[in-house]
Amino acid sequence: MKFVYCPLCGKKLEERHSWDEGGVPYCSEDDMMFFDVPRPCIVVAIIKENKILLLKQSYIYKNSKVLVSGYISPDEKAEDAVYREVKEETGLIVDNIKYLGSDYVKGKDLLMLTYIAHYKSGEIIKSSEVEWLDWSNIEDAIGEMTEDKIGKAVVRKILNELK
Repeated sequence: MKFVYCPLCGKKLEERHSWDEGGVPYCSEDDMMFFDVPRPCIVVAIIKENKILLLKQSYIYKNSKVLVSGYISPDEKAEDAVYREVKEETGLIVDNIKYLGSDYVKGKDLLMLTYIAHYKSGEIIKSSEVEWLDWSNIEDAIGEMTEDKIGKAVVRKILNELK
């Protein structure tokens, strides 16, 4: 989020020097700095034996399959967002989630926290925001994720871990 106006009083913010942070949006009325922050999201690779769950969501990428992803809600831990997003988008229950790292999506101010999780139980129930989803051979996944650079990087990390 890029702050232009003070979220407390509505006054247009000015730039104020903050030590090694450089110029930071500042409200002289409330005497408060508002550091710009990216929107945190999760992306999770769901593994079941030698398969990975891939989705089709044209509003994300027109011609590419993707991994489960979603925004972290206020007052929610990233790990809780993993469980919630997987359940909402796929109907599945996962366990053994493991943090793999983070990526930043330039131009969208998104901080993507990446995870791997293992299928625990449930049948696939496609949400209305998902056009298609199914298990794919993990060795073939990168070829199906033509536009999803972050998703491909996650799959590469998983393939390296599995070897």
